[in-house]
Amino acid sequence: MVHIRPFRGLRPVPELVEQVASPPYDVLNRQEAVEKAQGNPNSFLHIVRSEIDVDSSVGEHEDTVYQKGIDNLERFIREGILKQDINECLYIYRLKMGNHEQTGLVTTVAVQDYIEKRVKVHEYTRPDKEQDRANHIDRLDAQCGPVFLMAQSNLLAEMLNEAVQRSRKPIYNFKSDYDIQHTFYVIDNKDEIARYVDVFAGLQAVYVADGHHRSAAAARVCEKRRAENPSHTGNEEYNFFLTVIFPSSQLRVWDYNRVVRDLHGLSKDTLLDKISEKFDVVECSDDMCNEQCCYRPFKPTTYGMYVDGNWYLLTAKPGTFNTNDPIESLDIHILRNNLLTPVLGIGDSRTDTRINFVGGIRGLGELKRLVDSGEFAVAFSLFPTSVQQLIDVADAGEVMPAKSTWFEPKLRSGLVTHLLNNR
Repeated sequence: MVHIRPFRGLRPVPELVEQVASPPYDVLNRQEAVEKAQGNPNSFLHIVRSEIDVDSSVGEHEDTVYQKGIDNLERFIREGILKQDINECLYIYRLKMGNHEQTGLVTTVAVQDYIEKRVKVHEYTRPDKEQDRANHIDRLDAQCGPVFLMAQSNLLAEMLNEAVQRSRKPIYNFKSDYDIQHTFYVIDNKDEIARYVDVFAGLQAVYVADGHHRSAAAARVCEKRRAENPSHTGNEEYNFFLTVIFPSSQLRVWDYNRVVRDLHGLSKDTLLDKISEKFDVVECSDDMCNEQCCYRPFKPTTYGMYVDGNWYLLTAKPGTFNTNDPIESLDIHILRNNLLTPVLGIGDSRTDTRINFVGGIRGLGELKRLVDSGEFAVAFSLFPTSVQQLIDVADAGEVMPAKSTWFEPKLRSGLVTHLLNNR
């Protein structure tokens, strides 16, 4: 049983939603956030990345930054940029990117479901990033960015699509970066809300697609406040965290590619020789680049590699990985175990500064650019992890290698905020 609950969302007034809505806090670095919010005092980045409004000498996790976030949130409320719904609601969030559409339910989920592993994860979290988001939630008394969840439920998909088709008027409808259409609806009918609650009561689990640090941070804050509150009942808002839950059948995972800063002291020829022990290596030519372009892997266990001005197609040799293991059969794990670690000396991908990650939305041209610039020496393009692989790993109680999944389209932050104390 998964427990969801409606809430009184804090939302932008419709005429300002395009100014308010921002990328998620963790897809931009500090300078990119500064540039993105420049000239727009209503951008939600002033709340989720409030370090953009303090001197650059101030660290991102210092108390001054959280205080600025409090000030900015209070300003948004005071100036009427954000207003809280009078009644407890659920919301529908539909995203369209090209021909792809996905429709999710915006709700809060019980933190206890996360603690008891009915909200299943597939990644480790970094303690420093987890603590930062916990500080942000605790200080602002608000969850400002939703956790992106998925559910294996055809019934949920049917209900959401039917709700949208019933001539329901969207409260927001706008386009953002990459020409993504964002459409947002309010559900305030109690009977309809109850039907969604019943759907999730019949599910054994939901899965974190994106937002592991936000969900872990919500649990930290919940446990802290439970300990501080002698009259705790379990109904307080801190016992629930903000989510958007999509049917898993609608989701699309993009490639999540790798770039490495150096060749670990190897020449290009030695690198190719060592790689060929575990991979079949073919140098790409222009006539190979068709719909199954070697630059972009077209099936599992194949990889594109760009080094010294040339692309190569790598195919993992049989016997170099365990096809029956949900972790060892992942393309990312195969690359790490057979190349990144033994050949290029990459240790823990979460902390090793010699490796970086490039989401597929940036295109393979970005890999070439990074290597040609001299900032990195070699790039690898990967076949996307499947949704089913993610579910299999989570169900097995395992975790994926760092940066295994890149979901697109991305949710916008600021469309609704979950207040832990109603203002």
